[in-house]
Amino acid sequence: MTPSPLKIVERRLQWLSHWMIHHANHLRPKQDGIKIGGHQASSASMVSILTALYFSALRPEDRVAVKPHAGPVFHAMQYLMGRLDVEKLKNFRGYGGVQSYPSRTKDTDDVDFSTGSVGLGVAITSFASILQDYIASKPWGADIKQGRMIALMGDAEVDEGNVHECLQEGWKHDLRNVWWIIDYNRQSLDGVVHEGLWARIERIFEAFGWDVVRVKYGALQRAAFAEPGGEQLRAWIDACPNDLYAALTYRGGAVWREHLMSDLGDQGAVTALIDRRSDADLAALMENLGGNCVETLAEVFASITHDRPVCFLAYTIKGWNTPIAGHKDNHGGLMTPEQMRDWQTHMGVPVGQEWAPLAGVADPDGLQAFLAQVPFFAAGPRRLTDARIPVPALAAPAAKEISTQMAFSRLLDEIGRDASPLAERIVTTSPDVTGTTGLGPWVNRRKLWARHDKADLFRTQKIPSTAKWDFSPAGQHIELGIAEMNLFLHLGAAGLTESLFGKRLLPIGTVYDPFVCRGLDALTYASYQDARFMIVGTPSGVTLAPEGGAHQSINTPLIGLSQDGLAAFEPAFAAELAAIMAWSFDFMQRDGGPARDPRTGLADDKGGAVYLRLTTRPLEQPPLPEAGFRDGVLAGGYWLRPPGPNCETVIAYQGAVALEAIAAAAQIAQKRRDVGLLAITSADRLHAGWLGAQQLRQAGQTADCAVERLLAPLPQHCRIVTVLDGHPATLAWLGGVLGHRTIALGVDHFGQTGTIGDLYRHFGIDTAGIVRAVSSLTPGAPIS
Repeated sequence: MTPSPLKIVERRLQWLSHWMIHHANHLRPKQDGIKIGGHQASSASMVSILTALYFSALRPEDRVAVKPHAGPVFHAMQYLMGRLDVEKLKNFRGYGGVQSYPSRTKDTDDVDFSTGSVGLGVAITSFASILQDYIASKPWGADIKQGRMIALMGDAEVDEGNVHECLQEGWKHDLRNVWWIIDYNRQSLDGVVHEGLWARIERIFEAFGWDVVRVKYGALQRAAFAEPGGEQLRAWIDACPNDLYAALTYRGGAVWREHLMSDLGDQGAVTALIDRRSDADLAALMENLGGNCVETLAEVFASITHDRPVCFLAYTIKGWNTPIAGHKDNHGGLMTPEQMRDWQTHMGVPVGQEWAPLAGVADPDGLQAFLAQVPFFAAGPRRLTDARIPVPALAAPAAKEISTQMAFSRLLDEIGRDASPLAERIVTTSPDVTGTTGLGPWVNRRKLWARHDKADLFRTQKIPSTAKWDFSPAGQHIELGIAEMNLFLHLGAAGLTESLFGKRLLPIGTVYDPFVCRGLDALTYASYQDARFMIVGTPSGVTLAPEGGAHQSINTPLIGLSQDGLAAFEPAFAAELAAIMAWSFDFMQRDGGPARDPRTGLADDKGGAVYLRLTTRPLEQPPLPEAGFRDGVLAGGYWLRPPGPNCETVIAYQGAVALEAIAAAAQIAQKRRDVGLLAITSADRLHAGWLGAQQLRQAGQTADCAVERLLAPLPQHCRIVTVLDGHPATLAWLGGVLGHRTIALGVDHFGQTGTIGDLYRHFGIDTAGIVRAVSSLTPGAPIS
């Protein structure tokens, strides 16, 4: 019987993906003496699912997060469709080759969502669907073609906590147009998944309003069940433990026969059913689970015509159709060269044609005609674009004394007063701390988003409240539950909407700064995908004094300094914040190349996400310099008090300790010559520019950077004292720029309750502590 086009495609994808892995591990010259890896068994268990999805079920508007360990199948598919050069496959997991796991930023083929850290790629599909509905509810987004957001996941990924947190959030927001397809092979990295897990999985999904579709039996098995004795065989399969099913699969048809006959005995009809099949046919029957049957999968996918979320529990054999199928150690295992030679014959691939896309295909013209008509690929590459949104200058709130959190709130509220393109494309979100992080005025003005209108019950009951929480499709704030992982996954999805749906959003998320760490894995994941968003960590540091150590951040400035794809700022004053926010809305939209500017050392044309570390502490707003102020703020620092020609001491501060630093500079000026006061708005930007300038010089180019220009006037004997409400290492590197001795002050232990003054004194970052450090650790007369 002539195989269907789907079966032929499935066979080609399995061969190409497995050969890619084999070539990397056994044929490509070894350089590091370590195993390359590549997950042949996991690719085998997913190949039928990917084939049925991409070549039968999907439309161009659908988006897929591919299970990390099925990456080789995805890349083989792109190669088969002529979208990937063979050299990329030959260099799998090598420099310049296709990545180990699908990556939006590192791979050149059509990856929708990066995957790698398990569970995150699954959950982001739900947030992408919510944001698709958000966009479709707006006049400027009503023309989008809505698709399904699909995650291909392993059964062990259900262990990840963020998957369950995401299910709750989806239920709250009336989730739809989401498919999660679980590769249920009942094997994980180091063992076998516990018996009965499927029943628990079903109950979890059903509790949150999902449809659960079990894809357990393939076409061969369903046909056998219809034969006399078939019901007994089905009952045996249903009762068989996971580990035994896998072990019998590995041992093959003869052992299947022996075990079945031992368990079932001579029962006439079922015995005849087994006897009618050769060992090879019996093995094929028993391994024909629903998730490894491309025809069954295509039928099941086509049967879903509603938009409710669906979880498909696709039963599979790990390592299906290979010599390592079912083996306990096959997760990281590879076929040996001898096994691969035999398997090549089994797959009908002539020697010398291993990389040929259609090797061994009896009717290549017919298959090419089929591939040319596949709907998903007909639209070509699906990276969409949207017009840039103009960003006006933002005026700092007029106030003699104001915190940066309050300044952020007023700036955003002022933007929300107008029906400008900027205001229309901003969407805010927060994990249960909307009011206490400064978003209240914006939400009152622009409302909360929901697919259906819902009035604020407290307002209808005439109960006074500062919060006007009306829900509406016109709203522009998406309220999340308290899970910070959901916040960053949501921001990651919102920061990709231009590429996914062709509609740009400018997402802003707020969170208590210490709890950035609770969502750090998802923040890194969002940054890795080059998602564009603004995260506002506020309140921050031990400045949040009465809340105690559990609510005081220490290491978040280091996160801002080190996180790729994220420009971090910690302004002290409202005028600084106004300049930073205006720049940030533009920076979030840039899409140039990664080249560094030789004048700054920064790759600003590329764009990225932004992190603002703010405070609730009101600060008196001092006179600020006019010349070069904005450029200095955006570069990362400026001289609030320029150093004199014989400067002995510089105080470099960042953030909420500004007033202490200003006061300390005035005191030490009595005993130290030409004291300078350096206002640092972004240690991250200064550091990135410095590293970038060094890299350009190593490449033979002339380059400059902001921090070198700032420190150039200082004589060599000058001491730099750095201070911030955060880990002192954030600024300690300044001494390495031009070789100045540096004293780094900050917070390197958990805080406690108290007043700001109490804690600043405790950590030595109050005025007296700064003066004491200068007096005792620098040359010169003692300072009282």
